Amino acid sequence: ATSSTMPTALSVVAFALVLVLPTGSQAHSASEWKSRVIYQLLTDRFAQDSSTTNTTLNATDAQCGDLSSWCGGTYKGLVDKMDYIQNLGANAIWISPIPSQTNNGYHGYWQRDLTKLNEHFGSSADLSQMVQSAHNQGFWVMLDIVINHMGNQDNGNLNDFSSFYPFNTSDFFHSYCEITDFTNQHEVEFCWLANLPDLAQENNFVSDTLIAWINSMISTYGFDGLRCDTVLEVPSDYWQYYTSKITSGVFTIGEVDNGDVAVNAPLQGPLDATLNYPMYWTLRHVFQEVQSMHMISATLQEERQMFKDIQLLGLFLDNHDNPRFLNIRNDLCALRNGLAYILFAEGIPIIYYGTEQGFDGGNDPQNREDLWRSGYSTASPMFTFIQTLTQTRLALPAVYVTTSQQELYVLDDLYVYARGPIVVAMTNGGCGHSTGANVPNLPYADGTTLVNVLNPSDTLSVNNGQVSISITDGNPKVYKASS
Repeated sequence: ATSSTMPTALSVVAFALVLVLPTGSQAHSASEWKSRVIYQLLTDRFAQDSSTTNTTLNATDAQCGDLSSWCGGTYKGLVDKMDYIQNLGANAIWISPIPSQTNNGYHGYWQRDLTKLNEHFGSSADLSQMVQSAHNQGFWVMLDIVINHMGNQDNGNLNDFSSFYPFNTSDFFHSYCEITDFTNQHEVEFCWLANLPDLAQENNFVSDTLIAWINSMISTYGFDGLRCDTVLEVPSDYWQYYTSKITSGVFTIGEVDNGDVAVNAPLQGPLDATLNYPMYWTLRHVFQEVQSMHMISATLQEERQMFKDIQLLGLFLDNHDNPRFLNIRNDLCALRNGLAYILFAEGIPIIYYGTEQGFDGGNDPQNREDLWRSGYSTASPMFTFIQTLTQTRLALPAVYVTTSQQELYVLDDLYVYARGPIVVAMTNGGCGHSTGANVPNLPYADGTTLVNVLNPSDTLSVNNGQVSISITDGNPKVYKASS
């Protein structure tokens, strides 16, 4: 419902436009995003501004004392540490949502006022400078966005929307009911997630404002892609409409927090892609819970049948909503094997900040550690491991990212696949585990040499279309073919 005194969507967004020089979106297509290795960070947790003393936490503090509240990360801090991400080998950065937040919304998902930026992260000029700095260093920037809900009602009154802007009356929200049955799609779309006021996208003002806002943010700051939060909680036909109205054509990838391929696949269409939760759960079962590696085969087969393009899906082992890999299984070799899969398999690899430092936090917020506690070491074992693999991937011919992977050999504790000039051999046995096989049907001519990029003294020669691969210490092997 609208009234004669209600602001228009465009007038609301006009308030959000601060006098900064527009950077202009790079408008990279979905297919171009296949070339990216994404580094996911929480803006509040990645880096503090070294030039000032943050009132929430002094920059000299060794680590954040309360992970459930603000820790002091800023856009300026991100600029200061951008070389660290580049050194790791990522070439895209996924940042937290940018609007102002209700109490303790350090993560960005509890938006209060769409016309104001989160003051804890920095000013509009700081954000603009961060995006420009990223572009200057060859990064693409992915913005996390929320169109499902607003933040907590800090006074506890679920009928009071006055602290929100511009959605400040009950007209703009679905009536209160709590999501209790996540298999009931109507309930998931029209009830409230975790008591967060659920926006009514069918309301014209809500819809027009959300669309005008994202177009304004893209044109003002130059974001290259969008990560869309809580996709299942918004009707899929609205996603179709919403993405069709994004004028710049930026890449969209959505959070469909469900391990069922049949639930995920229909959303590739309304969105360019989804985060590959079915493969996340498969890799979790295989590498963290030591279940059979045949599960990878089964999930891949199902995904190929149901998704339009699996090469656009986001591949990940860790994120901010699940316990870290090492919290479930404290085995660096198992983690390396999982990383070897996502960094070379079909899909867009996503590295969650802190994985490269061996972080092992449990459930939210323990999996949202501040990164400065690590000292930003570029010599830690996981950092150098990831760096070797990303450097290898980024040096491959451009056609690699559109090449299919070929399953070569599978045992309960061994999985071998080839993709272009790369052969990846993985085990889920953990450190010290031994396994191996004579692997046939390699797509290379006899006499081709395979060099393990993680240990160049480990070489194999293709003979009669096969090689003998032996793992003796539980670590993966990543071979590159050279004639």
